[in-house]
Amino acid sequence: MDSRHLLSRARRLAASAAPGRRRLLGITGPPGAGKSTLAAHLVAELAGQAALVPMDGFHLAEAELHRLGRTDRKGAPDTFDPAGYAALLARLRSPEPDTAVYAPAFDRRIEEPVAGSIPVAPHIPLIVTEGNYLLLESAPWPRVRALLDEVWYVELDTPERIRRLVDRHERFGRARADAERFVRTSDEANARVVAATRDRADLVITFAPDEAPPPPRA
Repeated sequence: MDSRHLLSRARRLAASAAPGRRRLLGITGPPGAGKSTLAAHLVAELAGQAALVPMDGFHLAEAELHRLGRTDRKGAPDTFDPAGYAALLARLRSPEPDTAVYAPAFDRRIEEPVAGSIPVAPHIPLIVTEGNYLLLESAPWPRVRALLDEVWYVELDTPERIRRLVDRHERFGRARADAERFVRTSDEANARVVAATRDRADLVITFAPDEAPPPPRA
């Protein structure tokens, strides 16, 4: 899909924000489809009119995953804090004058969420948030969807998506064999859950195998 059309649609959404109310745009899709890159591109192009707040900041900490016995399924719906995510989105939707909101981020170098990493100034009219489970119907995830004005679903040819996932895990420190195992047993199980939500999206964006979401400007 033409990135100019997507940017124009996001810009219209930002322009429609009423005083004292923000618009929230969600971008979802399976792991490795290009959600993060597309979201970063939109925010960069909107130049001060949008902020990026990823769902990944609400990953449970490694210590908690160990306690729950869920380390090997990191990234599954029950390895996040959706209630905390929804609470942040609700706060972002109704900004307080002269008050910045600080959102958490996820640091792939240490594989941990980091609180207070993303400042959102009160004048920003559009929040772009991206994550796997924005359209999930099992409780409490519908609270997230209810706070989003639009949700776009990003998909990519499966072999290319898997290749990118393996490369990403390897880039952040996993051995090749371990990266391939994790994608096969965890990421692809999550991808099947996400794919079942596709028909609930307001817009479906399909990237071809030789296509990549446009990178943000330097």
